[in-house]
Amino acid sequence: MAEQGYEVISPDFPGFGKSSTPPRPWSVNDYRDFVLNFVEALKMDNFFLLGHSFGGRVAIKFTVGYPGKIKGLILCNSAGIKPKPGLKTRIIYRLAKIGNALFAPKILARLKDSAQNLFYIFLRHKDYVKANGTMKETIKKVLEEDLLSDLPMIKTKTLIIWGELDEMVPVKYAHIFKEKIKNSRLEILSKISHSPHLEEPELLAKKIIEFLKNF
Repeated sequence: MAEQGYEVISPDFPGFGKSSTPPRPWSVNDYRDFVLNFVEALKMDNFFLLGHSFGGRVAIKFTVGYPGKIKGLILCNSAGIKPKPGLKTRIIYRLAKIGNALFAPKILARLKDSAQNLFYIFLRHKDYVKANGTMKETIKKVLEEDLLSDLPMIKTKTLIIWGELDEMVPVKYAHIFKEKIKNSRLEILSKISHSPHLEEPELLAKKIIEFLKNF
């Protein structure tokens, strides 16, 4: 993309990459405010915003809050829609409640973190398992927020890109994003799962550049 003349800026969110952990558990709005401070410090305006997975949540919140700053929005395998719990999930949540009571005695308390990690592995939230204390609470806080009602408020021209084999955020959610964001186009990438930027970076860049050239 840079070779095509675009300036590409990719910040590490606090708690991710090489950035330090937030001083307290953050919400999606806290990450949105971080982006606002970041772009204002760089005097950026009227730019394209790309969000992948967790970053999609932040991109949604930012675009709804500051639509005048965004020229175009790109959501790639974006999180943000809280799934309705199926039978498997309801069983796991029920077991989690039982587990909280079971691990209450001090003698078993040290096992609680391991049990919680296993719980989030079942729910495919592996970032939780790798996180430290503050980031564990941040991830729990973020996962509780459902952005479905925010999607119709996005008026910015939007490209939705999704790997058809995504198991973390299944492709059915791509169609919900397309339905709720009226000024949007959906591109489904065959034989690709949750991370197109790692699996087929050149194809992903090609799709994004095609979108950018239509402005």
